[in-house]
Amino acid sequence: MTRPIRLLIVDDEKRLVETLSKRLTARGLYVEGVHSGAEALALMQAKPFDVALLDVRMPVMDGITLLREAKKLQPLLQVIMLSGNASINAAVEGMRLGALEYLLKPANLEDVLAKIEEAFKKKRLEEERLAAQRAPGE
Repeated sequence: MTRPIRLLIVDDEKRLVETLSKRLTARGLYVEGVHSGAEALALMQAKPFDVALLDVRMPVMDGITLLREAKKLQPLLQVIMLSGNASINAAVEGMRLGALEYLLKPANLEDVLAKIEEAFKKKRLEEERLAAQRAPGE
C-alpha cells in the first residue's frame, strides 16, 4: 500500500481551507491547512509535503512569493495555484517559477483531486529519476 499524498493548503479564506481539508482528508489524503505564507513556510521547515495548493492573492505574502520561497525549502514540491481572479500575469509567473497548474476558484473538488494526483505522480517520477542518478550504474 502506498502512503497518502501529503498536501499543504494555503489560503487566507479560512472556510475554504477547512472545507477542502475535510473533503480531501475523507478521500485519503494527509492534509495540513494554514492561512498565510509565513505559516506555510514554518510548517514546510518541519514537514515534507508532496503537493501544495497556494492561493495567489493573500495579505502580507502573496502566492507567487510563497511559491518562490517554498521551492527553496522543498525543491520537488508540486504546486497548484488557486485564484478567485483570472490573472494571466500571475499564471505565467507561477508557471515560470515551477507551478504545475493554475485553477480558478471555486474549483470542482473532482478537478482539484485529479490535479493533486497528477502532481503527486510527477513528484514520484522526479524522486525516482533522482534516485536512479545517485545509484551506482549496473
